[in-house]
Amino acid sequence: MSVIAIAGSSGVIGTALVSALRAADHRVVRLVRRTPAHADDVFWNPDTGELDTGVLDDVDAVVNMCGVGVGDKRWSGAFKQSLRDSRIGPTDVLSNAVADAGVPVLVNASAVGFYGDTRNRVVDESAPRGDGFLAKLCEDWEAATAAAHDAGARVVLARTGLVLSPSGGVLGRLRPLFAFGLGTRLGNGKQYMAWISLEDQIRALLFAIGHDDVSGPVNFTGPAPVTNAEFTAALGRTLHRPTPTAVPGFALRAVVGEFADEGLLAGQRAIPAALERAGFEFRHNTIGEALAYATAAKDGG
Repeated sequence: MSVIAIAGSSGVIGTALVSALRAADHRVVRLVRRTPAHADDVFWNPDTGELDTGVLDDVDAVVNMCGVGVGDKRWSGAFKQSLRDSRIGPTDVLSNAVADAGVPVLVNASAVGFYGDTRNRVVDESAPRGDGFLAKLCEDWEAATAAAHDAGARVVLARTGLVLSPSGGVLGRLRPLFAFGLGTRLGNGKQYMAWISLEDQIRALLFAIGHDDVSGPVNFTGPAPVTNAEFTAALGRTLHRPTPTAVPGFALRAVVGEFADEGLLAGQRAIPAALERAGFEFRHNTIGEALAYATAAKDGG
């Protein structure tokens, strides 16, 4: 039985990862910012650097999923700072704790936003950082793992794409729109969406924790990214709803501001070269398979 410590365990991915680890008979230590409510909860305060590194003495791996959602609010200067603070500060605290305790593995969240807008260009983990706020955020986020890397830990930088989950996440927002016939492509629909099913995301995280040959930047994306227009059409087919309209870019900018240009009208044609090279096999290889899984699970199928 391995002992895995997780920060950011209350989100969609973190919750599913905790369940999967416990189902596999691993012990999970949840790092929480509230008063511990369970025996395996451990309080920490990344804002002040408060974390008893002794709790990591017997831990085999740390998984860091901390970070405020990039689309949770309109991008004001203060919110952009909170996006940085919620990622870089906690990562720095955990990285130093991993180094001090001698934890052998750190799996740290990142995002395919690292690559900026790749347009039609296919990118794998060897691609350089792109342009824009999100790309720079991801670069600094990943750089905050330096202490763990320098101490000899195997660090996995999990550059995650759009996670398709049976509950919550992006599909939780889109399904009601499609139900009322409001499914629509964004802008010209040519921007790429690097997606992954929640099931494969969790399987890939477990794979990364357990495989010594997985390290450095790793794209947690399905093998076949699609354009926004293709995604919209596929979701419409899966839900048996029409997708007749489009929201022009200027309208998106008016509603959500700067986030529209980097988060909605730009995209990454990112492929999971590192995972596939290490021998990981996806269960959902196409957008149709991933959407069928996510919507069938939601509907009890």
